[in-house]
Amino acid sequence: MTENEVSNALLRRRIIPVVVIEELETARPLAEALHRGGLPVAEVTFRTDVAADAVRLLADERRLLVGAGTVVLPEQVDLAVEAGARFIVMPGFSHRVVERCRELDVLVIPGVATATEVIAALDHGLELLKLFPAQVAGGVALLRALQGPFPGVRWIPTGGVSAANAASYLALPSVAAVGGSWMVQSELIAARDFATVTRLAREAVGLGTGEEP
Repeated sequence: MTENEVSNALLRRRIIPVVVIEELETARPLAEALHRGGLPVAEVTFRTDVAADAVRLLADERRLLVGAGTVVLPEQVDLAVEAGARFIVMPGFSHRVVERCRELDVLVIPGVATATEVIAALDHGLELLKLFPAQVAGGVALLRALQGPFPGVRWIPTGGVSAANAASYLALPSVAAVGGSWMVQSELIAARDFATVTRLAREAVGLGTGEEP
């Protein structure tokens, strides 16, 4: 898949589950739960010791589009891409990480929270950006303010986005998708409550499409 194809697939349902996997044995049932819920996407955060292995297991599930999140070092890009990640998401902006993603021809989505950071991303030719932490940074009001000077930017607000406020973000024309963990909460995964993950994923898809689940 090209970067454009990955981007289109990633944004199709307008909801990106942000997953923290602590135990590898939960990876496959989680993939199945997301697929059953009609949300075959996972951004696996590089916050745990098993993150790269979790990406590999999820990437083996051909029905799932898998990326790596919380990537802050070029070395993590290498680990993630070798494991099968199709996109890289950053909590901030790093020139070194962006350049490594470019070298490996992998989609990169940097995190920004200020106009200065947006300009830095645009200087690198990047127009699909993650607003992080969305709610703390200013949420919907901030995105409305940034739309004027940066009309070409497409946003993926993440951080504090929930089932309760996702629709307000998705209603903005500049928002391509939202990232969130409410459908893949760590407590649900630890309890192996994958039926609830499936239900919440299906409801999240409804938020993204504007249709009843």
